[in-house]
Amino acid sequence: MSTNPLQEKPCPPPKRVSSGVCLVVDEMHRSLRQDFKNIGVTIKYCPDLSAAEVPEALAGFPYEGLVVRSKLRITAALLKNAPHLRYVARAGAGTDNIDMEALEAAGVELINAPEGNRTAVGEHAVGLLLALFRHIPTADYQVRHGRWLREDNRGEELAGKTVGLLGYGHMGRSFARVLRGFDVEVIAHDIDPKCESDGNAKLVSLAELQGRSDVISLHIPYSKANHHFINDAFLTVSERNFWLLNTARGEILDHAALVRGLRGGYVRGAALDVLENERLHTLNEAQGKVFEFLKNAPNVVLSPHIAGWTHQSYARINEVLTRKLADFLARHPTNAEPR
Repeated sequence: MSTNPLQEKPCPPPKRVSSGVCLVVDEMHRSLRQDFKNIGVTIKYCPDLSAAEVPEALAGFPYEGLVVRSKLRITAALLKNAPHLRYVARAGAGTDNIDMEALEAAGVELINAPEGNRTAVGEHAVGLLLALFRHIPTADYQVRHGRWLREDNRGEELAGKTVGLLGYGHMGRSFARVLRGFDVEVIAHDIDPKCESDGNAKLVSLAELQGRSDVISLHIPYSKANHHFINDAFLTVSERNFWLLNTARGEILDHAALVRGLRGGYVRGAALDVLENERLHTLNEAQGKVFEFLKNAPNVVLSPHIAGWTHQSYARINEVLTRKLADFLARHPTNAEPR
């Protein structure tokens, strides 16, 4: 049983129509109820609802809002159950579980909160890079097992390296900001023509990033268009061997290609906070072989999708969602009529 004070069991739909009720279907920081109350929004907190149960819950009451993390895919079929829905609030940065075309067609606003966990992601990326360069996980394991191997763990210094950031949005900018404390050159590439440098990184072409980077760190969102964007061609075109970091989404990286790069030496090491399939108990045979290699490779560091997962970001995401939702409500006063 959950000990979260927001938990309400059982969780029937409200008995009377309210013009500002928002359904929450994922675990959220306890501050959410008060944060939303402060802007006139009542929440119905049902994190124990399964994805299969959400359509019925939406159909049973005229909810105006829906708060999700990653439990649920927002599709056209789901939205048909919620004719009163005016906004979906994604508690986090990624929107790969949300059909943007379906939202637009339904006239539903998307609110997400990349500002809420960008600091956490930037700090974690630096932690992964230092752990990779200085063999920290391997050394820790060896010492705990009575092995004191100094020469085997001679590491690399970050100073003097060129760090290339693929994607220069909230997360890339956060990583660049944290890197200011190190003697590194930071370059970045972003496909958004409106992207401008903030002084922490020099914007360059993709070709220049691939040709100059000692480290390439991934900070692009996942979409069908960039599925396996990092593949054999990307990994082999670089003019130098490099280290690879991924704190974005696992699906943008072809992990089988990464294994080939690590075996071939043109990828010197990798630090991965995300995987193509993070449900490890469901790995197919090919995925299992790739994961077996990665988990046993001494030049690979793994963490379980926790780059943005801190105590501070947990609460800050609520603050960002609340501010953005207040702005949305100010621009679009409540309309009880269904779509």
